[in-house]
Amino acid sequence: MHALLVEDDDRMALALGTALAQRGHTVRRVGRASDALQHAREAQFVLLDLGLPDLDGLELLRRLRTVCEAPLIVVTARCEERDIVQGLRAGADDYVVKPFRMTELMARIDAVRRRTGAPSGDGPTGGRVRTGDVEIDPAGRTVTVSGQHIRLTRREFDVLAFLAARPGEVHSREEILDRIWGDAFLAASRSLDVHVAGIRAKTARPGLVRTVRGFGYQLGATGQEGGR
Repeated sequence: MHALLVEDDDRMALALGTALAQRGHTVRRVGRASDALQHAREAQFVLLDLGLPDLDGLELLRRLRTVCEAPLIVVTARCEERDIVQGLRAGADDYVVKPFRMTELMARIDAVRRRTGAPSGDGPTGGRVRTGDVEIDPAGRTVTVSGQHIRLTRREFDVLAFLAARPGEVHSREEILDRIWGDAFLAASRSLDVHVAGIRAKTARPGLVRTVRGFGYQLGATGQEGGR
């Protein structure tokens, strides 16, 4: 795959570029946000540092998501919970804090590639699902509320479509993380919780994703207000 590496630190960029090349990826490295936006459309996945000289990395992430749907992993020294939550809400598929083990980062890249590759036979490929005034179209990857289109991030939609594929079932956190993130051991992270909160907030239907305390989530009825 062709990677866009957005990293202004030469030593880190060399280490990441070498590791990616050793695994068969081609790499374009850029050190500025303006160059990242210029080359974003050609990328098959993106590694993004947030500490850039010409633009805040979170703002660049938001702009990238308007022109690029490629899988994106934030790789940064920012470790505050607020930064992690903002990064995930802005559309990052994963968030890795420096310093990190290179083998772990490569494994996360592989997981992102698996879950964003060609659809498999067990993916959310069924027909449209309605619950209350919400309609979910897995094939078109769209969500409408009272006929109005709602813009979700790719990962938010993946979570919602997975729940909608079997609306009567309760899915454990580990199952969702494994199927959507490719890693059931992300249970200690807040990735799933952040994306569920994003679905509820953007649709203004807190009952759309129902929490089964101590276990996981299921698709809920939009008339419910006890979605938390």
